Amino acid sequence: MRQVFYRYNPDTDNFERHYPTLRSRLVSLGRYLAVGAAIGIGFFVLLFYVFNTPTEQNLRQENSRLKAQYAILEKRLDNSIKVMEDIRNRDDNFYRVMMQMEPLSSKERYSGLENDTKFEGVSHLKDAELLSRMNRSIDILEHQIYSQSISFDQLREAVGVQKEKIACIPSVLPININDYTMSSGYGYRRDPVYGTAKFHEGLDFAAATGTPVVATADAVVEVAERKDSYGNCIDLNHGYHYTTRYAHLSQILVKPGQRVKRGEVIGKVGSTGKSTGSHLHYEVRFKGEPQNPVHYYFMDLTPEQYIDMIQLAENSGLVMD
Repeated sequence: MRQVFYRYNPDTDNFERHYPTLRSRLVSLGRYLAVGAAIGIGFFVLLFYVFNTPTEQNLRQENSRLKAQYAILEKRLDNSIKVMEDIRNRDDNFYRVMMQMEPLSSKERYSGLENDTKFEGVSHLKDAELLSRMNRSIDILEHQIYSQSISFDQLREAVGVQKEKIACIPSVLPININDYTMSSGYGYRRDPVYGTAKFHEGLDFAAATGTPVVATADAVVEVAERKDSYGNCIDLNHGYHYTTRYAHLSQILVKPGQRVKRGEVIGKVGSTGKSTGSHLHYEVRFKGEPQNPVHYYFMDLTPEQYIDMIQLAENSGLVMD
């Protein structure tokens, strides 16, 4: 039924029938539609953000759990990649130097990763960035493991013809693994006496006075005397451009010119020279340049112990000399 409108006419002092124009009808209809749409949107927002349905709540919780699990997996992957990078450095800068072999090139180690486009197809998906990052991390780790296995195969072949040289390469701990605590790693540290930053050229092994110290490879004793801030000090010349230093000893048990074998006791831990406590300061040098000793324990540590050694050396910041 058509709605009838009346409007008061002051000239006639009567209510007269009024017929709305098409425009006024459309304006009125638009107003009703706008109000209705606003109310509908308001109800939708209220239901979506305030009153979640059970399905939406489950999806949100599941998404939160997946992101938490992803964060854990990403951290584990990053740690694994870091360990593999350290093994790569050890391979390039020690094993291959020792065997006089050229390091693997970046192309050999990371071939196929430079222009990797296998995951571009998922870029439009939700959480695609997380998926791509994890897949790329896994790819890097797989490439590193594969290239490292090839490198170790090549090294194994080279070892067979260089046994004499290997006997002269520092490759074991200077103190029994059960007799020390890692006090300071290799690199820049704070000097315990002067309080200034200094480059620590070796590792500090905190141990009880009198703990046996052994030669880390076959060598000739070059120095066996008290030496400035190093206190009682032994320098061994292993040949093939390698030397090692053992400082702050309480006792020196060898003499200059004496030949020693790997594992032979050459002195005892002490606190002589510039030292804040009983410990052994141990250095490895190649062609006169200091090396990080953690790369020179390949005959003495399991993979798990080697990883622990890396972490201890990085986190230990108490220099004792």
